[in-house]
Amino acid sequence: MIVYIVLIPLLTALITPILGMFNKKTSFYLALLNAFATFFIVILTIKKVYIYGPEKYWFGGFEPPYGIEYVVDSINAIILFIISLVFIFSVIYSKKSLEEEVENKRLTLMYTMINLYYTGILGITITGDIFNLYVFIEITSLSAYTLIAMGKNKKALMASYNYLILGTIGATFILIGIGYIFMATGSLNMYDIKLRLPAVYSSKMVRTGFAFLTLGLCLKLALFPLHTWLPNAYTYAPSAIGALLAGTGTKVSAYALIRILYSVFTLEFDSKIIPFNFILLILSCVAIISGSFLAISQKNLKKMLAYSSVGQIGYISLGLSIANLNSLQGSIIHIFNHSLMKVSLFFIAGGIFIKYGYENINELKGIGRKMPYTMFFFLLSSMSLVGIPFTSGFISKWYLILGALEQSYYLVIPVIIISSSLSFIYLWRVIEMAYFDKKEDTMHDVKEVPLSMLVPIGFSSLLCVFFGIYPKLPISLAEQAANIILGK
Repeated sequence: MIVYIVLIPLLTALITPILGMFNKKTSFYLALLNAFATFFIVILTIKKVYIYGPEKYWFGGFEPPYGIEYVVDSINAIILFIISLVFIFSVIYSKKSLEEEVENKRLTLMYTMINLYYTGILGITITGDIFNLYVFIEITSLSAYTLIAMGKNKKALMASYNYLILGTIGATFILIGIGYIFMATGSLNMYDIKLRLPAVYSSKMVRTGFAFLTLGLCLKLALFPLHTWLPNAYTYAPSAIGALLAGTGTKVSAYALIRILYSVFTLEFDSKIIPFNFILLILSCVAIISGSFLAISQKNLKKMLAYSSVGQIGYISLGLSIANLNSLQGSIIHIFNHSLMKVSLFFIAGGIFIKYGYENINELKGIGRKMPYTMFFFLLSSMSLVGIPFTSGFISKWYLILGALEQSYYLVIPVIIISSSLSFIYLWRVIEMAYFDKKEDTMHDVKEVPLSMLVPIGFSSLLCVFFGIYPKLPISLAEQAANIILGK
């Protein structure tokens, strides 16, 4: 069954341009059908995984390491769930959004690329073959370059070009790293490589391969200071695309890094043979603080949210670097939480731009009275991003703090507290403009975003609160994933 998780989006991407030649409206409905069908299969697969154990599929019946293997286990089940859910929200939101921000003649191509992008991120998540991982990373990246460039804003072309240059460098590093690992082990299957690697850990070839792989993935992840492609890509892409990238792209790259660090290599290699975890710890702390300060300095709402993502990515990598049960749970939960928080906030920023043409924060005076429901949802998502208790963002930060205390990394605690305070400052600027600036009474001129945009905004925002009050599902999924990573 798990092969259909990739096959359905791929077939949809192939069918969309054909049917789109006759009727462009079919493109949206095919994407929507793809989103719900894939989500249904993901839910069934996750249920089987937690009852019977990992689900596997061997292409052509060839047993690994000779054949390509797809695997769904406790580690990637939570990633599959969140990206398939975010994709549903993004497709629903995209109907009105893309009609406003993309030329009508490009809509069919747009939805073709959206489906192809979805194929890539799902493939990255379920493949058990390291070269196949590279192939899906390239499918995802090439689709993303195209999606960013197709907006009406001319700055989108330069943003896409910059992403293309840096993304190509990252992909090249990943491919070189895979080549070195293959030369050292003679295998491309992740599980098989993990069995063969300990015997050649002292090899310079293995260490070089590890360096190229991790550097390439950190670039795709946009970990500071390799983040320079991200702000403009998220800011100038069409609103639905910026939200989709923010909610899925870097999260899947974080998952790929987890797989390389702990399913191909081991914790012993990452922390003792090569002190990568310590380097990652330092970079993560710098990313958390730097991203927050850069967000404060922005006037453009989307760019502020984009730089905020740089800091939030630091939280994810922080838990990976500490590498104990609590910290890994915190990282995995934050992947889940940040997908919901950031897709909601980018949806809202896009809705404001489409409805009123506002891009800068100082233009949002009184927007809370014009768009009361939208800005209420902004408030909920902002609370979660800051980490207010009873929101999902608090849960992941709490587990990261517990993990840091367990390892006696006491300096990490003020980093998290300072970053949360800075998050409050830059988000408060928007809330203050929206609710407390006494511009003029605009209650007679209430113009909310269309219902098709408000519904995904509302659901993603409310889930940030729901999973803060009832966090059992993400915590249990993350705990099982962390135990597998640690070999427990």
